[in-house]
Amino acid sequence: MHCPFCGEADTKVIDSRLVAEGDQVRRRRECLSCRERFTTFETAELVMPRVVKQDGTRQPFDEDKLRAGIMKALEKRPVSIEEIEAALNRIRFRLRATGEREVKSMQLGEEVMTELRQLDKVAYVRFASVYRSFQDLNEFKEEIERLSANGEGSDPVGVAKALAGESSSGDKAAEEKT
Repeated sequence: MHCPFCGEADTKVIDSRLVAEGDQVRRRRECLSCRERFTTFETAELVMPRVVKQDGTRQPFDEDKLRAGIMKALEKRPVSIEEIEAALNRIRFRLRATGEREVKSMQLGEEVMTELRQLDKVAYVRFASVYRSFQDLNEFKEEIERLSANGEGSDPVGVAKALAGESSSGDKAAEEKT
């Protein structure tokens, strides 16, 4: 590490500590030439896999697009930002854990639906309706019944009412398929 004061290449580490919940290392350094001290932060640079769309095109993983789709599905729903960030972290972790350089958009969509199913049933059905291209009311009904059959939607009428009571934004849960 070059000294930011004199440009000398020789510096020594005086102190190292974990910060940011163990995701970063903070290092206190001293220049061997001018004796000035400075702080550096070290983080692991992890590469996310590329996303292979249904038409075969490949795109870099776009966390902002993922967040926007999830936020749209969760619009006007009682889910905290902390819960959303934790879900995003789990999705990123599982994608990296595959070890693959590329991941199909279908797999990414299924990861999102898994998280939404745990966060909020209404958001899950909203996202699924766009992601799976529901064509009519029966497909909504079948998905709500599937949630109920698995013991996940303990109140299918409540889920249906919440969906019906939402504004038209519920029809566009995830404007683009992730």
